[in-house]
Amino acid sequence: LSFLHLPLSFLQVNFVVCQLFALLTAFGFRLYLHPSKTSPFVRHVVATLLGFYFALFCFGWYALHFLVQSGLTYGIMILTGVEHMHKYCLVVALGYLSFCQITRVYVFDYGMYSADFTGPMMVITQKITSLTFEIHDGLCYDCLCVSSILPCRRMPSLLEYFSYNCNFMGILAGPTCSYNDYIAFIEGTPCRRHRDQQTNGKANGRHKQTDPSPNIEVVRKLATCFFSLMVFLSVCKVFPVERNIDDDFIATTPFYAQVVYLYLSMLTTRPKYYFVWTLADAINNAAGFGFNGYTSDGSPRWDLISNLRITDIEFATSFKMFLDNWNIQTAHWLKRVCYERCPYNPTAATFILSAMWHGAYPGYYLTFLTGIVVTLAARAMRHNVRPHFLGSPSHKLVYDVITWAGTQIAICYTVVPFVLLSVGPSMKFYRPSCSLTLFQFCPQFSIGLRSGLCDGPFNTLTWLFLSHFATTLEVCLGSLFIWKTHLRPSLN
Repeated sequence: LSFLHLPLSFLQVNFVVCQLFALLTAFGFRLYLHPSKTSPFVRHVVATLLGFYFALFCFGWYALHFLVQSGLTYGIMILTGVEHMHKYCLVVALGYLSFCQITRVYVFDYGMYSADFTGPMMVITQKITSLTFEIHDGLCYDCLCVSSILPCRRMPSLLEYFSYNCNFMGILAGPTCSYNDYIAFIEGTPCRRHRDQQTNGKANGRHKQTDPSPNIEVVRKLATCFFSLMVFLSVCKVFPVERNIDDDFIATTPFYAQVVYLYLSMLTTRPKYYFVWTLADAINNAAGFGFNGYTSDGSPRWDLISNLRITDIEFATSFKMFLDNWNIQTAHWLKRVCYERCPYNPTAATFILSAMWHGAYPGYYLTFLTGIVVTLAARAMRHNVRPHFLGSPSHKLVYDVITWAGTQIAICYTVVPFVLLSVGPSMKFYRPSCSLTLFQFCPQFSIGLRSGLCDGPFNTLTWLFLSHFATTLEVCLGSLFIWKTHLRPSLN
């Protein structure tokens, strides 16, 4: 759409059009194929066939990868024992996804980042692994495993399995969801996690409907989508991320202005994610999926599978708060599949799994390796410093303002390689800021850099990791020093 001067490719427009058709179809699905009017079998068939049609419309024959990935893992589920099938399915699903991502990036077209077919495969991978872990928890541990909210007590049929993975509401942009939540939606039975809440609400007279209308929530989310899209189309070209590594910009712009521009450039990249994820949530809600019980005042909640909370993201005062409200369903998946089950270094393992799941671009790995260090540093900083600012509202306000600014800059610093994708631009962005901290922290390593001992791609990555480690250690030691020399004596 270059003649309209819009920063959208044909594939992206194709994706949006298909999602809008899915939204209209979702309304019809809820009205004419409601569980009270038809059987779960019909709902499964229609949802699956429409999902395949939308996938073929958007991605052509590349959509066959969705069937291959789902078919391979279903065969593993049938042929292997419950004790190990979750591990095998994780390896096969993630391996097949990685194979497709690597071939797409390095064989066909490096940099083709718009509406590629591996995006839906990422969501299908989440669903496959979530289901197998839920089955493992339900059949092996008889609901004693705390890692699964809704353990599954039976194997799904082939139709149920493909409907869960490839239904038209979530085939293009997700979000992922629990298998039991999806089956409860198809069959029209209240999900166990809010069944008691509904019963109590009726008893207290707060609400009468068991099937509330999602129309108001859908309209609200569509308004959010429209606003996000307008913001993205109007400002994304004003603050290109690539300018952060432009030599002329760095040479002629004061440091404080560079920091402000870094924040603005990353701020303007987020509305496209707000648009895609909120639209996907609205589609599911329009079909009747996503109801999560009622609030204390009796208002229906439609956030069961919501993927973000925009206000909490933009005003996050900690790295964890930002991550907890960004791509929520993926965070839940990583927590259930990896973080709660990994016996050693769960934080590092979770970030590495997230990098592998996202794709083959080097920038992804740089982002998540940086995320490990920033997470640990932020955790130590919050643990050691925050308690001393909770004594009065004014001190708490000062702390919140400072930590908001620090969190936003830390997020920008971490995520820039995710947007730049390649090693060269990412290293160009990281090099000045990292080397400054590293030179202050370890003069001996500085001499090694200057003498050329760290030339080469492997040593460059080693240098990057060590510089991040130095930054974290510097923050932790500084916090500890302040606490011991100033805060602790005053408390005593």
